[in-house]
Amino acid sequence: MPIRVQNDLPAKSILEAENIFIMDETRAVSQEIRPLEILILNLMPIKEDTETQLLRALSNTPLQVNVNFLMLQTHRSTHTSYTHLNKFYIYFDEARQHKYDGLIITGAPVENMEFEDINYWDELKEIMEWSKHNVTSTLHICWGCQAGLYYHYGIPKYQRETKLSGVYEHEVLNRKIPLVRSLDDYFYMPHSRNTEVHREDILKHPDLLILAESKEAGVGIVMRRDGRQIFIQGHPEYDRMTLSNEYHRDLKKGMNPSIPVNYFEHDDPFSKPILKWRNMANTFYSNWLNYYVYQVTPYLLDAIN
Repeated sequence: MPIRVQNDLPAKSILEAENIFIMDETRAVSQEIRPLEILILNLMPIKEDTETQLLRALSNTPLQVNVNFLMLQTHRSTHTSYTHLNKFYIYFDEARQHKYDGLIITGAPVENMEFEDINYWDELKEIMEWSKHNVTSTLHICWGCQAGLYYHYGIPKYQRETKLSGVYEHEVLNRKIPLVRSLDDYFYMPHSRNTEVHREDILKHPDLLILAESKEAGVGIVMRRDGRQIFIQGHPEYDRMTLSNEYHRDLKKGMNPSIPVNYFEHDDPFSKPILKWRNMANTFYSNWLNYYVYQVTPYLLDAIN
């Protein structure tokens, strides 16, 4: 898939070095095709890493995708330069003037807080409400999954006794649903979180389907039956070193973190991590873009309702 980005976005050169097809603005305007308009609300602290990970994950279909990044008016990022944000991100006041084929809401490092205590919760609620009638399909990731399930369905999150960190095996529960088409019966996906949602709370809502779960990590993928809202508790977009970087960061802080499960060879945190979820990530994001965005979105975006 040609991913259309601004000419000088730092992620562009990184992905081109990986032989991923990135199309800059100059070339994109010469193609007579309506690209999919994808908006990414990036709530992660190190935004450049998340940009690269998500663009990589969206790069595996023949569709042209135009990506815009969204930042919050009510929260100032302290880990990403204002210059970068000002150049590559827009505020919701601008985004809400348009409709989008897809929206991605990322995780955020606020999971130990109650939703209502987060300083940008009201703005996030406004975005999620707006998405109901202005976005064809919204993908909620990790804490974004928990926030979306809480806002749309009142499903609570629960504090875990210990942090869940590692790469966990998941079982596909319903192979007839296009979102998990071509996935193996069992697949691996990274998790990194201190909270979780419970399957019994999700099953109280007949509008929701649990598509994959793990004996160790719990619910993996949940979908509203019409595909307008998709929730994933893990991080299929993570790159090889993300969990390693998190582990060594926490180690330097004196937090005594547990070694991520099923990740390092021989559980040696100084070894090269084993990458075993990339095919799952490529398939999952391709299925989302194809079956729940491209196949159902109107040609004229104003027709979304």
